[in-house]
Amino acid sequence: MSNRSSITHFLLLPFPGTRQLQLLHFCLFLAIYLAALLGNGLIITTIAWDHHLHTPMYFFLLNLALTDLGCISTTVPKSMANSLRNTRDISYAGCVLQLFFFIFLIGAEYFLLTTMSYDRYIAICRPLHYETLLGSRVCLHLAAAAWTCGVLFALLHTANTFSLPLCQGNALHQFFCEVPQILKLSCSTSYLRELCLLVLSACLYSVCFVFIVVSYVQIFRAVLRIPSQQGRHKAFATCLPHLAVVSLFICTAFFANLKPSSMSSPSLDLVVSVMYSVVPPAMNPLIYSLRNQELKAALSQLIPGCFQKQ
Repeated sequence: MSNRSSITHFLLLPFPGTRQLQLLHFCLFLAIYLAALLGNGLIITTIAWDHHLHTPMYFFLLNLALTDLGCISTTVPKSMANSLRNTRDISYAGCVLQLFFFIFLIGAEYFLLTTMSYDRYIAICRPLHYETLLGSRVCLHLAAAAWTCGVLFALLHTANTFSLPLCQGNALHQFFCEVPQILKLSCSTSYLRELCLLVLSACLYSVCFVFIVVSYVQIFRAVLRIPSQQGRHKAFATCLPHLAVVSLFICTAFFANLKPSSMSSPSLDLVVSVMYSVVPPAMNPLIYSLRNQELKAALSQLIPGCFQKQ
């Protein structure tokens, strides 16, 4: 961390406009943050409370909700506080911690999504071997591997990014500390090392994405062979939400980190970063609970009357 003596703080992207627009940004982010807290908190509480949901699918969903809570709590509160105080500052140590936890949680979430596709593949394509292939010990090992990979990726990217000499100022064109924006401040060709690391990470994520795609090809082939329309509907109801979450998360994250510099602009970077760092944690609880009858039934018991009209 050789930059610690030369840079004491960074300047995050300000939301332009009048004081009223800044307060509007604060209120908008506050609403999204509260929705994410409420939705993910309900999922965590419901799965932990209802023993009928103590299955591999809901175990991984609980872990996903935890990563969503952590991810949005890493970036949004600081942005809201800056808007409320009409400032742009984030300390050097705060930026390091924010980058570390963001990469850690994003990485863990991606590996959890990959694991969830494997869970759905076994449940639909090899149901007779489900309990054997996804016992409690296996689920714990898979979840631990996802969290561990997230930590390793975060340590690698954070240490490598902040070891670069930064001489292009301290203004980041983003509302949180992000690797591509910090690399723009580097004045050394050694930033290519971090770019290579990003490309290698993207290759690993691509392997996971191919695994997810292949899993769902096999899943859809198996589902279409189910003779019962009700059975097909139930299978699609558990798979389509996961596929929607994966598509939104992967497409926006890849575009944010690997898009050509010619396509970069402050407004585009802001929109894309919001799409993969803020929107999924708020939308995931709605996507997963909307068509999941078991989760809705458990929620209705936990909060009587909340789904009586449905």
